[in-house]
Amino acid sequence: MDQTNEGAKQAASVFPRLLLMVIALSACQQTDTSFANTSFLSSKTDSVVTKEAPPPKKKKKKKIYLNFDDGPNRGTPKVHSIVEQEQVPVTFFIIGEHVFASTSQRATWDSLKIDSSLELCNHSNTHAWHNNFKQFYDHPDSVVADFERSRDTLGLDNNIARTPGRNIWRVDTLRYTDLKKSAIAADSLQNAGFTIIGWDLEWHYDHKTFTLLNSADDLLRQIDSVFEHNRTRTPDPLVVLAHDQVYDDALMTPHNFIINQKTEDKRSMI
Repeated sequence: MDQTNEGAKQAASVFPRLLLMVIALSACQQTDTSFANTSFLSSKTDSVVTKEAPPPKKKKKKKIYLNFDDGPNRGTPKVHSIVEQEQVPVTFFIIGEHVFASTSQRATWDSLKIDSSLELCNHSNTHAWHNNFKQFYDHPDSVVADFERSRDTLGLDNNIARTPGRNIWRVDTLRYTDLKKSAIAADSLQNAGFTIIGWDLEWHYDHKTFTLLNSADDLLRQIDSVFEHNRTRTPDPLVVLAHDQVYDDALMTPHNFIINQKTEDKRSMI
């Protein structure tokens, strides 16, 4: 991990969704007015002086920032359907070439664009030259050009980006690069005006069978553990990385996860 943990705490204000870090979501609890919460100060006379108990402190919910990478693909419409049904905020990190790969994927992209509840961000144009990660990141100027092409052809209205195959953060003073040989390319992207968002927790899957490796309940336990041990890159929101294509068949798993978040009293999605 980089020696910039302190910078992470200053970086919260640049997330999408209208400065996510300043959104205060809290669960209000009603004040209990029963006798148990009243102090009785007796004197030798019959008079009684009461002192009201202070109102309970507001309970602050932990925030989850749910992202889906690599769309549009076959799983994207199903994920989008869940999001529309449950009315929850998510972010899709889009690959430029995928939009134009077929008429159905172009139609999927068009449906995402007209949904104002979604955040649409840049996941490069070619996904690191079609997964040639080392060669891609060895050429910083080409990395910048690839992201700029995706941004311009898709008409994205923000410079929020995620690097394919790398967990990289460049958010104000927060600097983290999982594989150090990619650092120069990441710096070049930041210098070109991009804000790079990595992730705190990935919903893992088998890359051959596209089968999820853990259930929604497993993921929730992992989320609680990350919060408990303060392992997020920024002070509060926990960034969860998922991939659209995994949910072409395993539709109920992300749906169960989202339903749980809507009814959970200690977490909320932003």
